[in-house]
Amino acid sequence: MSSARGYVPRSLAFPAFVGLAFLILPLLALIARVEWSTFVADVTSPAALEALGLSFGSGAAATAACIVIGVPLALLIARSGPRLAAVLRAAVTVPLVLPPMVGGIALLYLFGRQGWLGGWGLSFTTPAVVVAQTFVALPFLVLAVEGAVRSTGVDFERTAAALGAGRWTILRRITLPLAAPGIVAGVVLCFARAIGEFGATALFAGNRPGVTQTMPLAIYTAFNGAGVTQGTAVALALLLLATAVLVLMLVRGWRPGAAR
Repeated sequence: MSSARGYVPRSLAFPAFVGLAFLILPLLALIARVEWSTFVADVTSPAALEALGLSFGSGAAATAACIVIGVPLALLIARSGPRLAAVLRAAVTVPLVLPPMVGGIALLYLFGRQGWLGGWGLSFTTPAVVVAQTFVALPFLVLAVEGAVRSTGVDFERTAAALGAGRWTILRRITLPLAAPGIVAGVVLCFARAIGEFGATALFAGNRPGVTQTMPLAIYTAFNGAGVTQGTAVALALLLLATAVLVLMLVRGWRPGAAR
């Protein structure tokens, strides 16, 4: 037991607990503001159901898009040389550290009416929500899958190739199964990031109820005196919090070596 605790100075316990309280107390304050007597009515109101349906529907579509284009990109990075992998990984990481509002402006200048691909007519539509969510969520999936694939090494793949297995067979029977925990974790994180997206969606897709107004946008609108009531906004915020907790539990359960 003592070896697991190590030899961290005990005086660091106080700032550690302050940091923990700083993270937990705001969430407890949010939970305390929920009107439990009207919770079901709040989350089942027409406006709330529209925001819920749009968030989860577009989040699922964005996650599917991330899987289709993100897994191949992760495989490419994991099996590239060090220099190329570093460049590709840096490119993937940029949207991760970019302020979402900047991402929304970038998408607007690409797909907006005056953008390079303005003829597609994507901006301020429901598909624009999916595009914005894909843009911000893709790095989460790519980095998780790339790390999982890279950690498996290539020894099993080389052995299978020496025995005559083709590239697709190796991918299907060896590479992807070995990296499955990382892939599942990446997919779950990707979905959570997609349904929680706000800034890029607001600028690129707008805030039209029933068309582009997701849960985060409905919450923001409510606290600015429009749209759903604040009670409904708090209830939706609690649903997002519960989703985040569920995501953490799923990711923890799929980690290699996690207790079953």
